[in-house]
Amino acid sequence: MTSEASRAAVLSVAGSRATIRMDGERMGVVLDATGLAPAERERLEAEVRAAAPAARVIVTAERVNRALIAVASGKGGVGKSTVSANLAIALARAGRRVGLIDADIYGPSQPRLMAAEGIRPEAIEKQLIPVPTRYGVPLLSMGQLVEPGRAIAWRGPMAAGALGQLVEGAWGTADTLVMDLPPGTGDVQLTMVQKYRPAGAVIVSTPQDLALIDATRAIDFFNKAGVPIIGLIENMAGYACPSCGVISDPFGRGGAEATAAELGLPFLGRVPLAIDIREASDAGQPPAARDDDRIFAPLAAQVADWLARR
Repeated sequence: MTSEASRAAVLSVAGSRATIRMDGERMGVVLDATGLAPAERERLEAEVRAAAPAARVIVTAERVNRALIAVASGKGGVGKSTVSANLAIALARAGRRVGLIDADIYGPSQPRLMAAEGIRPEAIEKQLIPVPTRYGVPLLSMGQLVEPGRAIAWRGPMAAGALGQLVEGAWGTADTLVMDLPPGTGDVQLTMVQKYRPAGAVIVSTPQDLALIDATRAIDFFNKAGVPIIGLIENMAGYACPSCGVISDPFGRGGAEATAAELGLPFLGRVPLAIDIREASDAGQPPAARDDDRIFAPLAAQVADWLARR
């Protein structure tokens, strides 16, 4: 095979990932595997070697600079997982390459929210391969690794180890990882801030005082850890009666915004207490995936602006 034929064969399988250098009749190929999962990297290298058997092939990869966004709350039951899923999808629709980590080890719900139940991630050399979803956001969750309905009764070190497997998965070219944290400020949160250092945290709370007390504790936790607070989101804010249209506030209104103002933090916006959000979430059809989404896209835009400015 001539050098020109070998060059053409390499470019046909590797495209812009291949840099070809000639030393007389000897061909060298530098193959950029940045962002590829181990299996993809091996497949591409094998195809290049088959295309040009006499060529010297070197495989390189740059470290992908990813922003880890922690979505947190001080207590459970405030809709943090729903916000995480929709925020990840909205960021992806806005052009970021997003992965979703369900770090709520003891109560993983993202497989249901993202319509990925029953799909078990594969692993190569002990590295988990995120499961693709129909929304363009790959997912890793403990809910994909245990039997449905089975309780996860682990002590702190085991939970922290599981978190490491999720964060260190083969995320490829993802530039943003949205992490749905468990409630509270325990071992999982400590491991996350100490070992993986989030770029920032989004705090989710309902408007009532009890939720805000716990949300303030979560804010204090991140402040002490040196993790910037991107802003607060007030969930379950206002209920519109489907019959008469009258809006009521069973959990109160404005508490998260007032807390943000008091602490000098950005208030990102409100998510209403709406039956269509609940039904869509239960059905694995997050509202952020719809073209008419007017709730989560503005929240994601503010997070994206924060990431661009940091």
